Amino acid sequence: MKVFRVTGQIRKPNLNTQFKKEVIAAKPEHAVEKVYAEIGSKHRVKRFYMKIFKVEEVPVEEIENPILKKMVAGE
Repeated sequence: MKVFRVTGQIRKPNLNTQFKKEVIAAKPEHAVEKVYAEIGSKHRVKRFYMKIFKVEEVPVEEIENPILKKMVAGE
């Protein structure tokens, strides 16, 4: 499994903010689906209010989330 960093924006009438989220997935498409599901459930945002700007694979050294870093590195 690889770690992807997904960046995007939520444009809702009462909420307009950018986000950056790291997720573990096999493909970039799976990472986008996971971000849609997580942000949608936590913030009650429909998919059409979210705009994904960039999906990039992150090397192990550059992972910001300490839990993901431990999972991937196997420490």
